[in-house]
Parts: sequence; structure tokens; C-alpha cells
Amino acid sequence: MKLAFSTLGVPGLPVSDVAWLAADHGYHGVELRAHPDEPVHPGIGPAERSEAVALFQERGIEIAGIAGYARVAAPGDDEAVLAEIRALLDLAHDLGAPYIRVFPGGGTDQSREEADATAARRLGTVAEYAGERGVRVLLETHDSHRTGADAIRVLGQVGHGQVGSLWDVMHTWLGGEQPQDTFAALSPHLGYVQVKDIASAEDTTPVPLGAGVLPLGECVEVLSRAGWEGWLCWEYEKRWYEHAQPLPPLLTQGREHLTRLLTEAA
Repeated sequence: MKLAFSTLGVPGLPVSDVAWLAADHGYHGVELRAHPDEPVHPGIGPAERSEAVALFQERGIEIAGIAGYARVAAPGDDEAVLAEIRALLDLAHDLGAPYIRVFPGGGTDQSREEADATAARRLGTVAEYAGERGVRVLLETHDSHRTGADAIRVLGQVGHGQVGSLWDVMHTWLGGEQPQDTFAALSPHLGYVQVKDIASAEDTTPVPLGAGVLPLGECVEVLSRAGWEGWLCWEYEKRWYEHAQPLPPLLTQGREHLTRLLTEAA
């Protein structure tokens, strides 16, 4: 498996610095948070996109994925959501990234069946365009669909190879799902896995990998036992937790911890 970290942990950091951090701390790639307050997002032009590609290539760093914020199960007009996803697909294509991340984002005023149908309809609509751009759309286990069992209800309706899943280990754990059950549900669709660690179920403040309560060892063991060879991406949510430790000093320890888990699982 290849190791990456998300720029959510280093909010607003210039692309050149992100590439340097990844290379200097032994990571293979990065997940780019595609939000207007970040250096890379769908609003940047061709020159900025080309420059970002060159900077990562210069350091030998891959772009593991583009973390977008489209909410595919959210109530409202389809076209605005579809346009947002298409823009993310264009960005990923231009950067050479294989995946974009979308959220479920179902509303509290929807039934489960309505949210599932809305998400499946939108994902099915963009699947062909995703294929044309050579990028897969990954539905993250998050918010209204936080477990693998939740996500598979949508993915089963879509039934298209360009639409898959992103396993966020925190949300499936908070949803009460065991790692082996999550993998069993998502494995035919799995793009990559977001790893992290938190203080407790009641306090989701990010902590160094291995210092919290999430079953990272079990997750890695399940993936290794199945022979899965994808990205493990450390999503350290510094953006949302002002008092969390800075990520850069933790990067080497985090890589070493994941490498140790992989070695033990093997």
C-alpha cells in the first residue's frame, strides 16, 4: 500500500511546500483539499494547474485524490451538484489524479430511501463523464451515509465502475461497524482509505496516529489479508480543530506507525 496525507492537515499551505513536506517525510502522495481557500481548487486556471503538476512531479509525489465537497444526497436541484462534480472531475483530470471525493450530505427532512435515490441518480448521471475524464468518483463514508452498509445501498443502485467508495475509518467506527464488515461491503468499489486517529468517540479532536481509539491495526490487517493495494491517506483534520497539534512535526511518526502496521499485518 502507498501512503499519503491530506492537505486538510496543513490548510492553505502553498503547493511547493506540500510537495516538499511529502517528499521529505517519506510519503508517496497527497490528497488535495479542493476548496476555494486552498491553493488548488476548480477555480484555478490552466497555468496554475500545470504548475501544480510540475511541482509534484519534481518532488516525485503523486496526487492520490481530490477531496471535493459536493453533497450528492442533499435535497435540491440536481444540476448545481452535477456541475460541481464535473468541475472536480476536470480538475482531477488536469492534475492527473485518479479520484475525486464527494460527500453524501443527505438532509434530515429526507427519508433514507429518498437520500439513497438522490445520490444514486446524481452519481449515475456523472459516471459516463467521469469515464471520459479517466477519473473515478468516490462516495465517502460520512454524515448521512457513514458506514459501508449505508454507502453500498447507493453504490448498488449506481452499478458503474467509475463510481466507487472512499472508506473513512473514523465514520464507520463511529457508526458501530467493524472493519471486516466495512471492507466486505465496500471492497468491490473501494478507491482508497482515509486513516486518522481521535481522542474518543465523544471528542474527535485529531491526535497522532496510534495515540487514539480508532482500530487502525484492524483496518490495515483486513486490507492486507485481502491483498488490497491502494492508498492509505492520513486525514488530519487540523482545519476544524484550531488547538490540535500542527501536522508537519507528526508526519514522520505517522508514516512510521503506518509502516509498522503494514509490516505486522504482512
